[in-house]
Amino acid sequence: MKRSSTLLTGALGVWAATAALAADQPANAPATPVIETLWGQQVTDNYRYMEELGPQTMDWMKAHGAYTRSVIDSIRPRAALGERVAAFTASFGLIKSYARYADRAFYEERAPGSDNFDLMVKDGHGVRKIVDIAAIRAAHGGQPYAINYILAAPDGSKVAVGISAGGSEDASISVYDAVSGQQIAGPVDRAEFGTTAWSEDSLWLHFNRLKKLAPGEPPIDKYKDSMATAWDLHGDPISVAGRGIGHGTSFEPDEIPVIGIVPGTPVALLASINGVQNELKVWSAPVSEAASPAAHWALLFDRDAGITGTDQRGAEIFLRSHKDAPTFKVLALKAGEPLAAARVLVPASADRVIENINAAADALYVLANKGAYSELLRVPAGSGRIEEVPLPTRGHITEAFSDPRQAGITILFSSWVVPPQEYRYDPAAHKFVDLGIGARGSIDASKYLVSDLEARAHDGVRVPLSLIQPQDKPRPQIVMLEAYGSYGISELADFSARRAAAMQEGITYGVCHARGGGELGEAWRLGGKDANKHNTWQDLIACGEDLIGRGITDRKHLFILGGSAGGITVGRAMTERPELFAGVIDVVPAANTLRAEFSPNGPPNIPEFGSITTEQGFRNLYEMDSIQHVVRGTQYPAVMISTGLNDPRVSPWEPAKFAAALQASETGNPVLLRIDAEAGHGIGSTKTQTDALTADWIAFVFWRSGLPDWQPVR
Repeated sequence: MKRSSTLLTGALGVWAATAALAADQPANAPATPVIETLWGQQVTDNYRYMEELGPQTMDWMKAHGAYTRSVIDSIRPRAALGERVAAFTASFGLIKSYARYADRAFYEERAPGSDNFDLMVKDGHGVRKIVDIAAIRAAHGGQPYAINYILAAPDGSKVAVGISAGGSEDASISVYDAVSGQQIAGPVDRAEFGTTAWSEDSLWLHFNRLKKLAPGEPPIDKYKDSMATAWDLHGDPISVAGRGIGHGTSFEPDEIPVIGIVPGTPVALLASINGVQNELKVWSAPVSEAASPAAHWALLFDRDAGITGTDQRGAEIFLRSHKDAPTFKVLALKAGEPLAAARVLVPASADRVIENINAAADALYVLANKGAYSELLRVPAGSGRIEEVPLPTRGHITEAFSDPRQAGITILFSSWVVPPQEYRYDPAAHKFVDLGIGARGSIDASKYLVSDLEARAHDGVRVPLSLIQPQDKPRPQIVMLEAYGSYGISELADFSARRAAAMQEGITYGVCHARGGGELGEAWRLGGKDANKHNTWQDLIACGEDLIGRGITDRKHLFILGGSAGGITVGRAMTERPELFAGVIDVVPAANTLRAEFSPNGPPNIPEFGSITTEQGFRNLYEMDSIQHVVRGTQYPAVMISTGLNDPRVSPWEPAKFAAALQASETGNPVLLRIDAEAGHGIGSTKTQTDALTADWIAFVFWRSGLPDWQPVR
């Protein structure tokens, strides 16, 4: 009786709070219909004008952003929650981008209590900070800044760093001396895609550079006709490959040219990256010619070879391919040989997916996964023998570093409830050594139960479902169910401070490994792509139904979360099955796929999602478009949509249009639009910004779950 009474009180509180909030909400956005007929189908876009992000739109967005802020802040426990989240995430010392050359280690570190990742160097002289982001922020009035990438020179003498402001990812490159920490070159702008290689003598830096838009040139051309450049750190960078440059090459406007050089190899590789397409087109040339526009490039393989990754060791070239191998295989050939001469070094296996390859002096290390967990294989140099290297525990390798001039491999390893640590594998001792950098933080793994489940999808396919529950939690549990499902990206057993913060508050966390991701290989990716894209959100629906069917949760306590392309997944799940979910957290969502290709980052995404210029592309994009499936009069779950005004990947007008459409649908539940004026896609956000977003959605979840103390008080 007490449980039922609490639920009833909570339900009445939610209803009363919702009614009070509705009276204060800013006006809905005006609808100005644009009606088109595309491939015989009439399509109405009520908010096309928002794409200009003009004063009317910006004022409307900021008004709703302020309203959302006032609603969340009126949840009285939110302030204390924010302090707990900030203290919890501050307990971790997080490491990424580790590399080691000439007995000198380079890595990014967000030290315990720090708001940013800084660039660190560790050698025989100790540990020192080369790039201090807090100091850069202080010099710019506190504006958020972030390191987007680093690339250390192979002699360990210097390091190139890309830094951007406000979450924009619009990085400029500077080069720093690794001993003194002094900036010795740069900055060079339009380097968003980052550095790709140093010359073996560490004198030339290679990176992709975006073109400078001419006055009046449309923003949609931002990523067209970029160039592979070479820079001697003194004069201006020179374009050495790209559209119209390079003997033996051919590039389309949306293709991205990048040059790769591995120390000790006789040939450089030039890759054409077709937007977000995984398959590469690659040429080779003598490494001595890589910095010259006159280099003669010979085609090594085209995209139909299904090759998605390469590495080199001396004259050996290693390739990761899904050609006739849905879970991937590893090929090997000698420099100068055609692809037809390649031999299978590691064959495909149905029970594992090969994720990456790393060449070291002693062996080729092959990173694979079985389900959500990593497996590390080792092929000793000069042999075809495949060995399995025991990992420190059950988890996932997030990053790996190897140098073909050094033995062994360094991995960043974690699990759902164990924070990441850097380990170095010593092949002579046959063991991993903890490098002792970073800090484990305030989490007790024994407090959580991790389950590897499966949900049966609408077509009978079994969908992997990872679930992390607080031990001995009564049911029904408040569940946050996350899904992504695009680009072949896998959501594996990596630690996330954001997820852990929610679990610390008693929320059960699930990850639905929906089709469109790469968890089960290429066939799994294609099973959620193009005309099969509906499987992605239907898999999420199946995962939610499974958790309800198991009695773990119910419809009043089941929430879904997705971000970026995951916005397609959660947006279409909620429009298809609105009654299934208590609420939706939609972070920088791709919500208007019919219009996405008309944004600056739209053309590079056409290989993944398609284009309205073909009938099948239009049909696919229409099915993915959350806005086009909003039906007036439908009771949608409560939604919190977030965006950053500097987002270079999903233009802010997409989340804004989705919020406007939902608000106009006459749903009785709140539709909140959360705005961060100094953020982008989240990649360059500070810890403070990420903590605030995390605390906001936890508070939103508790509110919509009906917890009495968490109702907004206006």
